[in-house]
Amino acid sequence: MSRKPISFRTELPLLVWLVIVWGALWRDFSPGNLLFGALIAVLVAKFFYLPPVELSGRFNVLRAISFAMVFLGKVAAASFLVLYLAVVKGPKVRSAVVAVPLRSHSDLIVTATGHVISLIPGSLVVEVDRSTSTLYLHALNIYEEAGIAKIRQEVQNIEAALIRIMGTREELDALQDEPTPGLEGAAL
Repeated sequence: MSRKPISFRTELPLLVWLVIVWGALWRDFSPGNLLFGALIAVLVAKFFYLPPVELSGRFNVLRAISFAMVFLGKVAAASFLVLYLAVVKGPKVRSAVVAVPLRSHSDLIVTATGHVISLIPGSLVVEVDRSTSTLYLHALNIYEEAGIAKIRQEVQNIEAALIRIMGTREELDALQDEPTPGLEGAAL
């Protein structure tokens, strides 16, 4: 099976990332080590199938800063909630695995959404269905259907925020065409 050639420009973000990871792993950012890391990155990219990182060409810095602040607040609040659940409720806490369909089929947006959700205590992505862009989350403190709907809305709000930060123009237009949720969904 032959691999479709990928342009150097498309592959460049992946190569740069691999070189940065190489330097971080060796804790050595000297020119010689980074050059060797670049050689290894090119060999890895040529001999192993790595899907191309498809960037949209847009990145909204102001939205990213706002998102980071809200994200840190959510991490802090969720940490205290998990602490409370562990100390007070213990083994009586109920959890659920929730399927959350996403709007975007971009690997970058789906992956970023999954990582953000997994970094917030109390939820973890256990499966990703790339064909349907569906995340399956293990979520704590779910007792009824309203809790499931709240988790789905939270994940879709995070995805929307990431689309506003770095999604394609088409994704952004589709997002703006959607009906606006209540003010509770506007945080991210």
